Amino acid sequence: MSEIQIYTDGACSGNPGPGGWGTIIVSLEKSEKILSGGEVHSTNNRMELMAVIEGLRAIPEESKALVVTDSQYVKNGITQWIKNWVRNGWMTASKKPVKNQELWQVLLDLSNKRTVRWQWVKGHSGHPMNERCDELARREIEKYR
Repeated sequence: MSEIQIYTDGACSGNPGPGGWGTIIVSLEKSEKILSGGEVHSTNNRMELMAVIEGLRAIPEESKALVVTDSQYVKNGITQWIKNWVRNGWMTASKKPVKNQELWQVLLDLSNKRTVRWQWVKGHSGHPMNERCDELARREIEKYR
């Protein structure tokens, strides 16, 4: 394994509603670091973004990382859409402000300081690390109920 692996998931009870995120970082030495958190009032997309942001914050700058997410919003946003959002002054193609702009800006900064590959996995399909991250996120939601 030549890169750190970051597995992430976010969840919300209601959308918006109480939200949680979970991240598992597998280091080059194959040790695990588990992170989780949440917000009393959030959205699924915010929690998905927070899971990735906190995972990247937890690894050194200039690291190589594989981020595994079940959020196409996050994966497509950072690998495809963000270039146009920045060019268009954080406006979408339909000339509306980008939702969660402040989180996208943080994610862009963090990923620019690291070499990041992005992988999408189908959620709730039995992927062991994704299921573990989902459980972490759901535990966080319970703290706000």
